[in-house]
Formats: sequence, C-alpha cells, structure tokens
Amino acid sequence: MDDLIDVALETIGSIDPWLRTLIAGLAILLETSVLLGLVVPGDTIVIIAALAVEEWPWWLALIGATVVGALCGETIGFAIGRWLGPSIDRWLARRWPRASERWRRTERYLSRRGGIAIFLSRFLPVAHSLVPLIVGGAGMPYRRFLAWTLPACVLWASAYATAGWLAGGTYRELADELHGAGFVLVGAVVAFLLLVWLVKHLVSRGEARHMED
Repeated sequence: MDDLIDVALETIGSIDPWLRTLIAGLAILLETSVLLGLVVPGDTIVIIAALAVEEWPWWLALIGATVVGALCGETIGFAIGRWLGPSIDRWLARRWPRASERWRRTERYLSRRGGIAIFLSRFLPVAHSLVPLIVGGAGMPYRRFLAWTLPACVLWASAYATAGWLAGGTYRELADELHGAGFVLVGAVVAFLLLVWLVKHLVSRGEARHMED
C-alpha cells in the first residue's frame, strides 16, 4: 500500500503546482456547470490535487481556484437560466416530463426557502447544478444569488482542500516511521468522504419536506 501511495503522490506532485491548481479549478467549473456535474468528478479531483500540497500558500491557492471555478460554473448556469430558462422549461415539458417535474419541484423549493436554498444546494446532489439555472430563470438579481452562493462555495472548497492537504501531510510525516502509513491516508480520506455523505444526507432529509408538493 505504501509503495502504491508513494507512486501516486510522486506522480501528482510532479505536476507543476500552477497547472495542478488550474486543473482543479477547471474541474470544479465543469462540475458545477449545468448537468456536467453528473459526469465530472470535481470533488475527487480537488482532493487528489490537495494530497500533493506541501506548503500553505498552495493550499490557499487551491481553495481560491476551487471557489473561482465553482462561481464561474454557477454563473454560467445562472446566465443560461436568465436567457433560456422558459425555453428550457417548455422543452423539458415536451421531451423529458420527469426532468420537467424535477425542475418545477426545485422552483417550488426555491420559492419556499429563498436564499437559504441557494446556500444549501451546494451540498445537495444534482440540485447544485440545477439551482443556478432555475434561479436565473426566475429573475433573481445576480448580486443576491452571489451573496448566498459565495459563502457556500468557500465552505465547500475549504473543507475539501483542507482534508486532502492534512491527509497528504500526515502521510508524509508517518511514511518513514510507520509501516502501513498508506492505510492511514486512505482511512482519513474515506472518513472525510463518509462525513461528507452524512452531512449531505442530513441536509437532504432536512430539506425534503420543503421539496414536497
């Protein structure tokens, strides 16, 4: 396990830090864009990039790139919703009724919860890609949308970048002293992902009543 982790970290670390940070930001931009979040593993790429971070300035740079990427992706969705929202809604109603119903449920959820729904959507599966699109179509001012989504993006980016940075740093400290340190790294990442899953599950359960008809 240790040898495998060493090779993986060396491979990731061999990538220029600027390029590694840029790739993470781009991955999040795609992950938060409309529907692309279903196929682009942005969360995973941020953690992998963070594992190779050894100095705190690059940790901050990774957080910054991730936040900017998330905001750019959500802004693209917001703009598409502002320009094409009604057309998309009509097209879904004709071609994809189940998606149309999901769209309308999300609209009702936003009308009931307001800005807090925008903040929480960052931590909800699928919704984090749909909400900017629907909010843009609903005519919400961009400044209000930004005021709610920015702190959510900062919190999310900080959590993922910090988890990867601490896990990678802990492994490098233990690698020469503890046989099987790779299991500590894998365990730390898995524990973080389980915690993320639990938080998303609790948020989803808490918000489910607001999404009911």
